Amino acid sequence: MSSHKSSLQSQWLATGIFYAAEQKSWLLTTEESTYALGISPEGILVHQYWGRRLASATDLPLPQVHREHGSQDPGLTLTMEEYPPFGGLRYGETVAKATFSDGTRDLDLRFSTYQITEIEGLPELHIILHDAVYPLEVLLTYRVDTANDLIIRSASFSNKGAERITLERAFSAAWHLPRQFEPRRITSLAGKWLSETRLQERKLVPGSVVLENLRGISGASIPWFAIDAPGTEYASELYFGTLAWSGNWTLHINTSIWGATAITGGIHDFDFAWQLQSGESFTTPEFVAGFANDGFNGSRHRLHRYIRQHVLPAEQARQPRPVLYNSWEATLFDVNEEGQIALAERAAKMGVELFVMDDGWFPARITDNAGLGDWRVDPVKFPNGLLPLVERVKALGMQFGIWVEPEMVNPDSDLYRAHPDWVYHFPLRPRNESRQQLVLNVGRADVQAYLLDILSRLVAENGIDFIKWDMNRPISEPGWPEYVAQGGDARELWVRHVEGVYAIMDGLRQRHPQLAIESCASGGHRADLGILRRTDQVWTSDNTHPDARLFIQEGSSLILPGRVMSDWVTDSPNDRRVNEIPLSFRFHVAMMGMLGIGGHLLHWSDEDLTEAAHWIALYKQIRHLVQDGDQYWLLSPTATEGVLGAVECVAPDASEAVVFAYRRMNPFQEESPRLRLQGLRPETLYHINNGQQAQEEIRSGASLMHYGLQLPLGNSSYASCVVHLKAQ
Repeated sequence: MSSHKSSLQSQWLATGIFYAAEQKSWLLTTEESTYALGISPEGILVHQYWGRRLASATDLPLPQVHREHGSQDPGLTLTMEEYPPFGGLRYGETVAKATFSDGTRDLDLRFSTYQITEIEGLPELHIILHDAVYPLEVLLTYRVDTANDLIIRSASFSNKGAERITLERAFSAAWHLPRQFEPRRITSLAGKWLSETRLQERKLVPGSVVLENLRGISGASIPWFAIDAPGTEYASELYFGTLAWSGNWTLHINTSIWGATAITGGIHDFDFAWQLQSGESFTTPEFVAGFANDGFNGSRHRLHRYIRQHVLPAEQARQPRPVLYNSWEATLFDVNEEGQIALAERAAKMGVELFVMDDGWFPARITDNAGLGDWRVDPVKFPNGLLPLVERVKALGMQFGIWVEPEMVNPDSDLYRAHPDWVYHFPLRPRNESRQQLVLNVGRADVQAYLLDILSRLVAENGIDFIKWDMNRPISEPGWPEYVAQGGDARELWVRHVEGVYAIMDGLRQRHPQLAIESCASGGHRADLGILRRTDQVWTSDNTHPDARLFIQEGSSLILPGRVMSDWVTDSPNDRRVNEIPLSFRFHVAMMGMLGIGGHLLHWSDEDLTEAAHWIALYKQIRHLVQDGDQYWLLSPTATEGVLGAVECVAPDASEAVVFAYRRMNPFQEESPRLRLQGLRPETLYHINNGQQAQEEIRSGASLMHYGLQLPLGNSSYASCVVHLKAQ
């Protein structure tokens, strides 16, 4: 890390954080980018630059407040402030709002001091702002992932006085793009159940774009944005970011008539408040953002590497994610020892490494209207307990996993009958059920203690290796009567719920370091970087139809690396008798992430089982590329309207690669396109194995990248292939 270099040459060579005392500016320098901010003469923290790498702070003008453009556009409104609060002559986007004990509802934040340090191998800048009058201090943190061109920001509010301060907005960051009059484009994700993370594009014109979720979880859209300028000289320059938060969130993208674009965001301020008593602090979730000079695939590489290196739990991130089988579609709630063992035996013969028993294993769980909250083994379905099943699964060479939904409770459960006050509710309002269940107030310490204890005992007593943690309904009736009676503000519960989930997961991992956890929320409704700090993979969607999955996985891949994105081969589509999709096509789509199988194996033919074993064996050969390689989407399903798709995964040293290609339909019997690969070494010769030709083809990286690879797809519909390349 560079912190006090003096010569221009050394500054240019350095990456890290550099403070230029003469300019009162900081340069956050990565391999490919520079982020600069400074202090104006008035003590205002001003954004100066973000983009391609610069040589020195002297490349930039001095930080200053913008000149006024008439009374309707005062200087503070036009200034690119690093952390603009609500207050004074500001009429643009703001990131913080507070009410003090005397009724004052604005902030006047000025620079106080700074520190440059290093945390877990990454340089970090701490800047302290203080209110000019009131005893509120704001610590801004900038962590720099220099190798991946990422800035990780957060803010912490501290009450240094004796009187209570109430926060009413506490966003994580404001990001400013270079002023530009050429049209930019914003790409975001939108979704719903069975249709998560669908790519959305729109032109950025003067005005505001608001992205948000208010269900209590991060939702089917994932808080993410990307902004580029297609069709201009800046076409390859991409600004992108994502929030590490698993609750309500919002992103505001504001573009002015002067060509300035600002992105602000964090915890949603709708129905939000946080009381800061004397000496207390509140810290926002991290907002990770970066600059890529190589477009969307470049942004994928940067986020994927960051997640693998700095986000995922280290114990599991160093290991290949196993091929799993999940019993849900085969048995639904009708689970028992004999039936699960029969499925496990077939799964083991196919090469499955992790067997997961889904819903139905706890008392009263015949349908989804009872039992949630009573996390103990059903003595009727399992009179000998779970251990005989677990031991049989492990004797077959597989790990054992189980499904739970800890945040939920059925009114028809022993837990609810004993603790009806443990759910979110308003005293005189009905407790609205969704999916015959209510939401536990996980912000309560006693609820956290109960769930941590009962889940920990379940894991320890049964030798469980994996938990599928589900969450199937949003929060409603966000009331907390006991907390209000004690003087608390129930609007805090949106945050306290998320922190409670984090605390339970963190506690489980501390007690059981080898335990793996999958995040599931009606499919992919909780797949953010906050939950990924505590989990090893994400269930991408309940929709396992391969046509849909190509779109869903394309959107998810903009954030989630292959080792995180859980993809299944199932008997989907359920109308397969009239719309048969080849097993090979279904496997190839699922092999682009963490491979799983969810079909009813007792109904699969011997031919299906043999073919499945073949694809599982191939997946294990290329798993390191899929899970930890650099991912290039070469043919976008969205851009081709679902007709074509192609993805390449390349080893970090470019010694090996795998290509997946798909053609869903071909009504005109057209020849497959020649695919130009990326990320290879131009001078290296590669052996090409597509599993079809008798003799391996050998081509140079330059030929494969510039002339291209002819895809062996033939002329049929639902054609797919896997091509494996190895350096000679």
